Parts: sequence; C-alpha cells; structure tokens
Amino acid sequence: MSVSIDITGLPLERIHVVPSPLAELGMALHALSEPGHHPGLQGWATAVSTRLDPCLADRMCEADFLWRTTFSDVFTPFAGLPGQNGLPGATLAEELDQLDKLSDEQFVDAALEFTCQSTYAEPDRNLLSDPAVRQRALDLAAARGPLQMRFTKRLLDDPPIVRAWFRTLLEDCEEAFFADTWARVSHQLAADARHKTELLRRKGLPEALRAMSGSVSLDESGRLITVDKISVGRTTTGQGGLVIVPTSLGWPHLWVLHRKGWQASITYPISSPGLTSPPSVEQLTRRMAALAHPVRMRLCRHLARGAYTTSELADAHGMTAPEISRHLSVLKKADLVSTRRRGRYVQHQLDISVVSRLGSDFIEGVLR
Repeated sequence: MSVSIDITGLPLERIHVVPSPLAELGMALHALSEPGHHPGLQGWATAVSTRLDPCLADRMCEADFLWRTTFSDVFTPFAGLPGQNGLPGATLAEELDQLDKLSDEQFVDAALEFTCQSTYAEPDRNLLSDPAVRQRALDLAAARGPLQMRFTKRLLDDPPIVRAWFRTLLEDCEEAFFADTWARVSHQLAADARHKTELLRRKGLPEALRAMSGSVSLDESGRLITVDKISVGRTTTGQGGLVIVPTSLGWPHLWVLHRKGWQASITYPISSPGLTSPPSVEQLTRRMAALAHPVRMRLCRHLARGAYTTSELADAHGMTAPEISRHLSVLKKADLVSTRRRGRYVQHQLDISVVSRLGSDFIEGVLR
C-alpha cells in the first residue's frame, strides 16, 4: 500500500519546497480538534482552546469535518489553479485569494471530500449539476451527522455564500490565535524549506526526499515517488510541477495531494527531537502478523525475560527444535528478536524496545 507520484520528465526547476500559511492553519485546526493525534502539541492546544471566543469555537465546529477526519484540499488552493504550477502564497490573505479563484465546482468537490473518499482521485462527479450525485452526497453527509448534513446542503444550495462564510471564519481564526502561531513557526519552516531546496539542488531529489521522511522514496529510474502509507493512490505531475510543503504542526501526518486535475503536492512534518524513524507499512504488517500466532506469543513471554537457545525453548514448550526454529525465523524477519552467539550456543532474545513501540508505530502508520 502506498501513494505514488509519476514525475517522468519533471525537471528540478519545477520542484518547489515552500511553506504555506493556509496549510499550516489547516494543521492547527486539526490539532485543536484532535489533540490525541498530536501529544507534543497538547500544551499549545490547551492554551489556544481556553482563550478561544465561544462564538468562534461554535463556528469552527460547524465545519470541523474539513480538518478533523481528513485534510481537505481547500487548504491547498494553489494546487487547483489552472496550469498546475501555482505556489502557496507568502501570507494567509494571499492564499485565501487563491481559494477565491477556484471554481464553485472545485471548492464544493474539495470541501465535500469527506463524503466521497472512494472517488477522490477520479472526482468528475458534477455535484452542482447532477441530481443523482448531489443526492448521494447528501445521503453520505447525513450518515456523518446533522452538522455535516446542514453544511453540505448549504454548500450545494449556495456555494458563494458558504465560501464567503468559510473565508471569514479562517480570517477570524488568524486574528484569534493563528497569527501568533505563524509568527512563531514560520521562521523554522522557512529554514527547513531552504535546507531541503539546497539538498535538492546540490545532491538531487533522492537525498531531499530522504531528508523529508524515511517514508518517501524515489525509484531507481528516477520517475516514481512513493509515499509509504496505509492507503492507495496515484497521480502524475504531467506538464505541471511538484510542491513540497513543510509543516511544524502536522506530525505524524504525511499528506499527499493526488486529486485528479490538481497539481501534485506533499505536506511533510519537519523533524522533531526524540522522534524515531517509523517502520514501513510492510514492516509494521510483518511485525503484527508475527505476534498474532499464539505459539509465538508464548515464545515472546520467555524471550522477554532473557536469552534462550532453540533447544531450551523446545524443551520449555514441548515442541521440536525445528518447529521452534520456524517460529523464531518469523520473529527475526520481523526484527522482533535478536540473536547472539555465546561460545557454541546461539541465544535468542526479544527486542523490548521494538515491541514497546508497536502501539505508537501502529498509530503513526494509520495517521501518516
């Protein structure tokens, strides 16, 4: 499982690493609505929430599905501009102007992404003109709750009114808390963007991608970027460009814009001290599958307490040495067990540090 971007023929000059105030505001709103996803931001989220005007908080709740359960493309309007070569604005106001340039069809389709995940990459749904598609969107919104239903109906009935309401909401969020947040993080984001751009120019795209995240890679042909995620998607840069957006509020999310007809974009969290490199989806799947077998779980109980030979484990569990070896092989392939030689004996032991991270690795994997 992964999301891939075909960059065949894309020159380095059309790859840009640029911070986005609007994308960062989207991440800020997500962190406020889902603080459990961002334990490192709980202090910030608490401080903002306690001083938030109740009226503004209520208005934020009206549209929080745009950032709570998904990161709506309305926060990256540069990608929807004609030509597929737009860049984020330097200020929130500039990016809100870009948002105003999207057609009603683009805005509605991006805003109602939560009702149509299965058609994200092939959106040609004519929400504003096809009665059947419109009714399907309303039905899906109703299943998500009354707030989503009301917002969806208002948006489909009168897109310009809702778009104006949404812009005013974001402007009020900037005044209430985001201007201070952006002033604090923008210099760090700009510095990270400069660093990645320098890597791109001096050492090439593979090195720049590795510096962004261990979950992003370029194949040997230099034509396909793969983002390791528990989801499937594909897009191509074609005659457009690739925009890479750093975020200081987004970890553990690694987001790929692959909407049909929009410019490809990757939003990556800048590195934070103390964060270990997450395992790939394949590694995570292998580890969880290895632990799913009851015999291997019992072996782990022994191996967590000390180092044992195959013969010792076979005797303790009433099994043959070859049977124990097969189970140990599965655990070792999942990097859950380490092996060391003591004289003529080979001992095995559970890697406690790897096992203890499984829960957080799983959460990071599904949220990435």
